[in-house]
Amino acid sequence: MSYRVVLWGTGNVGRHALIGIDARPDLELVGVWVSSAEKAGRDAGELAGLGRTLGVSATNDVEAILALEPDCVVHTAMADNRLMEALDDLAMLLRAGINVVSSGPVFLQYPDGVVAPEMIEPLRSAAAAGGVSLWVNGIDPGFANDWLPLMLTSVCERIDEVRCFEILNYATYDQAMVLFDIMGFGQAMDHIPMLLQPTVLTMAWGSVVRQLAAGLDVELDAVEESYVRLPAPETFQIASGTVEKGTVAGLRFEVRGMRAGKAVVVLEHVTRLRDDIGPDWPQPTGQGGYRVTIKGEPNYTLDLQMLGSDGDHNTAGLKATAMRLVNAVPAVIAGAPGLLTALDLPLVTGRGLAG
Repeated sequence: MSYRVVLWGTGNVGRHALIGIDARPDLELVGVWVSSAEKAGRDAGELAGLGRTLGVSATNDVEAILALEPDCVVHTAMADNRLMEALDDLAMLLRAGINVVSSGPVFLQYPDGVVAPEMIEPLRSAAAAGGVSLWVNGIDPGFANDWLPLMLTSVCERIDEVRCFEILNYATYDQAMVLFDIMGFGQAMDHIPMLLQPTVLTMAWGSVVRQLAAGLDVELDAVEESYVRLPAPETFQIASGTVEKGTVAGLRFEVRGMRAGKAVVVLEHVTRLRDDIGPDWPQPTGQGGYRVTIKGEPNYTLDLQMLGSDGDHNTAGLKATAMRLVNAVPAVIAGAPGLLTALDLPLVTGRGLAG
C-alpha cells in the first residue's frame, strides 16, 4: 500500500526528509510546502540536492496543499522561533483530516504535565474533528531518549537512574539563529538566551523525562533543571559565524525527573563548539552522538555514534530526525486519532530501505 505524503518545510531537516520520502517505496511525494517565494516553483529534487528531478514543484500556497488531500504531512518547519504559528499550522492540517508527523514543537512529544492544557487541547480537538493523528518526534527529543533507553531497561533487574546524554560539537551545525539567538553561543557570559530562561529547558525536554517515567510506571514528584556554561579561550570560526574570545562556547544542562528526592530519569546535554572546551565534561565516543547510562542492577552504558557519509556527525543527526518521522508515517496513519507518543506506536523499522 502506498501513502500520499506532503513535505512541509525544506530547511536543515526538511531536505533530508525529502530524500527519505523518495527512498521509501510505500510513500508517494505529492506536494511540498515552502515558506519563501524564492523556493516556490522549484522541483523537490532540486531542493533536496538529489541531482535529479522528482516531478513535484514546491508551493507556498496552503490551499493548494490542502487540496491535494494527502494521507500525511511530514512537518519539519522551524517551530522554536514561531511557536504559536506552528501550533496553528498543525491544528489546521489536523482539522483538514490530514495526519501529521512533525519535528516540533518538541514539547508535543509527551505534552501532559509539561505545558498548560490550553496549549494542547486545540490540537486534540482538531485531531478528533479530522479523525487523524499527530506525532512529534526526532532524534532528541525523540529516539535517543525514548525507545533507545526504554529498550535498554528491558534487560534490567533494578533501576535506580536512567540518564540520556547528547554529547555533540555543534560547530558544523549551520543554523545561526538556533546557536546564537536561542542557545546563546557567541553571546556574553552574563546574557541569558531564550533556551536558558526559567522553565524553558523543562518545557523543551520535560517531555523526555515524563515520557520515560511513564514508560517505567514511575510517578514523578517534580522536574528540575540546571545549566553551566564555559567561555571561548580565543576567537574562532564555526559554520554559523564568529565566536569571540570570552563569549559562550560550551553549554551543559540537565533536566531531572525527581522521585522521593532522587533523580530517577535525567536528560543531559553536553554541547561544545570546539573539542577542547570542557575537557572534564563527558566526552563522546567517536565524533559525537548519544549515550544512555543506567544505574541499577546491572549497570549499563550504551553509546550511539553518528556519522553522515559526508564525515559530519551533525549531518547524521539531521538525517536521524528526518527519518524518525518519515519511517513512522505508516504507523501514525494507522494509529488512533489524537496526539500520539512513542509509547503509542508499534515497532517502527526502516521497512523497504534495505537492499
